[in-house]
Amino acid sequence: MKVLLTTTLGEITLELNSEKAPKTVENFLAYVESGHFDGTIFHRVIKDFMVQGGGMDKDMNSKSTRDSIQNEANNGLANEYGSIAMARTSDPHSASAQFFINTNDNAFLDFSSETQDGWGYCVFGKVVDGIEVVTSIEEKPTTTRNGHQDVPEETVEIEKAAIL
Repeated sequence: MKVLLTTTLGEITLELNSEKAPKTVENFLAYVESGHFDGTIFHRVIKDFMVQGGGMDKDMNSKSTRDSIQNEANNGLANEYGSIAMARTSDPHSASAQFFINTNDNAFLDFSSETQDGWGYCVFGKVVDGIEVVTSIEEKPTTTRNGHQDVPEETVEIEKAAIL
């Protein structure tokens, strides 16, 4: 299953792994189908780490989400360069709509044990086309906006997310 993210900087094609992360992919696709991601921004960008989006509009307002999902990070997939994973709070099972694309090999985010500190972040796919767009997002200068750090000075919007 593939999803196309059309951003203000170009297109990113994601290939989702429903075999290894079935609940996570089902959740992500439901957000795509509902139009949730359309008009959201990449609101947290840290060079040589990741770009995060899927939860805030251009004015840095959080969009409402459905219930959180079970963390499937114990699926054997790694937080490596170009992979997409679910963002969450310190609660391992708090992921809803926000996601991030790894711009480095981030093994420290991988599952190690079913403990508070060991759960890690669930990888559920990878960028198969448009990694240069991800790199261009990562290169943007960042600032603090509405109490949030690492926000790109120039808004990078997901104009549309669509299942291919």
